[in-house]
Amino acid sequence: MAKLRGNALVAQSGGPTTVINSSLCGIIEECLKSGDIELVYGAHNGIIGVLTEDLFDITKESPEVIRGLRRTPSAAAGSCRYKLKNPQENRRDYDRILEVFKAHDIRYFFYIGGNDSMDTADKVAKLAGEIDYELRVMGAPKTIDNDLAETDHTPGYGSEVKYLATMTMESGRDTEALYTFDTCTIVEAMGRNAGWIAAGAGVAHRNTLDAPHLVYVPEIAFSIERFVADVKQTHKELGMVVVLASEGLKDDSGEYITTQKGQLARDSFGHVQLGGVAETLKNIVEQEVGLKCRYNKPGTAQRNAMHFASLTDSNEAYMVGAEAVRHAVKGGSGKMVTIVRESNNPYRAGTGLAPLAAVANGEKFLPREFMNEAGNHITDECRDYVLPLLKGEVPIEVGPDGLPEYVRFERRKVAPRTGKTYQLGG
Repeated sequence: MAKLRGNALVAQSGGPTTVINSSLCGIIEECLKSGDIELVYGAHNGIIGVLTEDLFDITKESPEVIRGLRRTPSAAAGSCRYKLKNPQENRRDYDRILEVFKAHDIRYFFYIGGNDSMDTADKVAKLAGEIDYELRVMGAPKTIDNDLAETDHTPGYGSEVKYLATMTMESGRDTEALYTFDTCTIVEAMGRNAGWIAAGAGVAHRNTLDAPHLVYVPEIAFSIERFVADVKQTHKELGMVVVLASEGLKDDSGEYITTQKGQLARDSFGHVQLGGVAETLKNIVEQEVGLKCRYNKPGTAQRNAMHFASLTDSNEAYMVGAEAVRHAVKGGSGKMVTIVRESNNPYRAGTGLAPLAAVANGEKFLPREFMNEAGNHITDECRDYVLPLLKGEVPIEVGPDGLPEYVRFERRKVAPRTGKTYQLGG
């Protein structure tokens, strides 16, 4: 494969995570030492930044800031939830993307994100091929939901679970201390369709008293009658109950238990926006069981908890970013870097490649064998899968005020070259 010289563009998309910037750091540092990539640009707010030609020059950022990305949560380049339609429906967006790429001599495009991001990257790569524009496109996986196909797990998941498991343990100790008054606690986990997060945090239950005492996931139909029976039995045995539940719990007809069909809000990708399952379960416990119940909903705090991020997670996020650049420089394109689990004891992981289209069109659900027969807690198989991903802590810098110090890009804007403004959604 002939060498390709030109500039690189990197962008982030979807919900921020604790370690998405580690992937960004891996991409940037590998680009800067590649020898074939001249300048590294960032797109402000993902593909929106490409469409609006809102680019900044990462090459001019200080090495200290670039290194500091590994201890900084959220998406330093800015993120978005902008859904590109199929080229047959709206060729305009794709023509604009390639217009901007050509104007700035972008020959390498790296997109960090989940299913929809990989779909965007795949469509851009295919269109570039159709018009014979030499462009190498690589994806780096990101999602706390751990539901991307073709990869053992995703960067962001380990840190998410580590935080939520710890928070659930601490909630459990609070309930244990006050069980004569606050008898039951519901903890709500993210997870629209897949229960990886709730199941993962179930590892906090290391003995009978440790929370969570019950775990519920979307893959197993939720029954109010069974739930009430589970809570009653657990309370009878322990005198307290801590429940960990995915936000996307559904009944046996496939309806979300938090609302009636047709009343769900959706984001710009068309995904259902959920929430409220903790309050729903709290009401069931108080009305049907007769126990005093509280609920905790960590919300977006759980996906950006750098103060207790998994070092394993951060290192693997960096690994997939750097590997994406190495493959692109060698001539690779149209692929996402995957994580391949090579060994569990001791834990070892390497990388592989998957077609962007396979990732975009796939979804990985929690295996049934990761939950017990009753469907109310995890199995040892799930525990063995999750625990290696939680190991180690990311070193953070603490300021004189005792709080973490994070970095920000200066974002030196790259002058537009297309001579055009662009209206999104036109």
